[in-house]
Amino acid sequence: MKKENKKINTYQICLVALAVGINIVGGQIALFLKLPVYMDSIGTIFAGAVLGPWFGMIPNILSGIFMGMTVDIYSLYFAPVGILTGLLSGLVFRKMSVKKGKILMAAAVISVPGTVVSALINAVLFGGVTSSGSSILVQLLSKTPLGLTGSIFTVQFLTDYADRCISVLAVSALISAMGGELVRKLSGRVDHNGTI
Repeated sequence: MKKENKKINTYQICLVALAVGINIVGGQIALFLKLPVYMDSIGTIFAGAVLGPWFGMIPNILSGIFMGMTVDIYSLYFAPVGILTGLLSGLVFRKMSVKKGKILMAAAVISVPGTVVSALINAVLFGGVTSSGSSILVQLLSKTPLGLTGSIFTVQFLTDYADRCISVLAVSALISAMGGELVRKLSGRVDHNGTI
């Protein structure tokens, strides 16, 4: 019989810290190269997948605060998107086996609610201009019949989905490489005999 260990252990704290670092490094690479994807949710999805939905929300909060106070003020405003991404990734990885065929579906489930929130934040607060490389795409499409708001939603959907596909693929590969025993130790899921 499985039960969740309710105590937060050192492994979990270290994994959350690692996830924060992964978010910061990924986000900086995307900003520096002006990529049309964000790369700042790999750690969030990793924490959600291994530790569950509640832990999944923490890395983006911390990395968003750090990046927002140091190099990218926009990160603070988009924190609700990361929180939602962490929550959904924890639920998705608990409910479905995210293997080769299901990566696209898992990425869609994780990205769509956050995309709506992200597009609203982008449209209402920033008019489509942020530090992301996707802002260039928004400005180009805004001259088409889509207009600015349509361009924001279109680009946000495409870039968020591409970003989540990359992130879910990376996290799935990392979890497979870690092996079941390490994942169980980190997650705290054990039965009454101390095994899964």
